[in-house]
Amino acid sequence: MSRLALVPVDRSGVAPCAISPRLRSQLVYFTAAGGSAGVPALGEGEFWFKSDEVARWADEGVFYLVSPLDTANMTEVEISEEQEILLLWLQKEGVQHVRLVE
Repeated sequence: MSRLALVPVDRSGVAPCAISPRLRSQLVYFTAAGGSAGVPALGEGEFWFKSDEVARWADEGVFYLVSPLDTANMTEVEISEEQEILLLWLQKEGVQHVRLVE
């Protein structure tokens, strides 16, 4: 089985952050959409995390999802331990732009 990791693109010298396949599937909960304000062009397998949102999620311990069954309401979801480790790594290291590697 290959090992997944997020490698900082914007912070050379910062060690990669290992992630599980499960967290890989959850990155979309936390990443900014390519082409949105303040987000540079992203390459294949690259993700952007807005530092203000990362700080808010880490501080509050929750994030919000829109249910496909009820798009009028958002559901509050408690951050898992693995998600928290990622958010704290992003915050502590000042990382916003990462590339997923296997």
